[in-house]
Amino acid sequence: MALADLLRQDAIIPALKVNSKKQLLQELAARAAKLTGLPEREVFDVILQRERLGSTGVGNGIAIPHGKLNAIHSITGIFARLDQPVDFEALDDQPVDLVFLLLAPEGAGADHLKALSRIARVLRDQDLVAKLRATDSASAIYAFLNQEETSNAA
Repeated sequence: MALADLLRQDAIIPALKVNSKKQLLQELAARAAKLTGLPEREVFDVILQRERLGSTGVGNGIAIPHGKLNAIHSITGIFARLDQPVDFEALDDQPVDLVFLLLAPEGAGADHLKALSRIARVLRDQDLVAKLRATDSASAIYAFLNQEETSNAA
């Protein structure tokens, strides 16, 4: 599964200004609502509910919040690079500045897990993460995330 299948260029937020985890999740829900046509509150409630089970801050300043919604038709991603890191209650207690929101249809099952796995694998690449942190250009971020796909496929 390629990140390009999950992430459109207009789903990149290159320098998001937020002050808290809650505000970050609200901003992501607002962007997701615009991209999918789903109610913002519904998206926010689903990702907040998932966070209550345990933080999706996976370490190294990266979080992968995710959730499943009945009304969404395909797996959809949103990537945000934060202007300033925020406390995300991450596993390593480090603040988060790179966030990949993943929303999937209720019945996505294995595809949802494959997408989460793919995102986690790509964001473990330290060189890529450094490039993502060094730019505030949406087109550059999109290119970096998708360039990773082609180099891994070779």
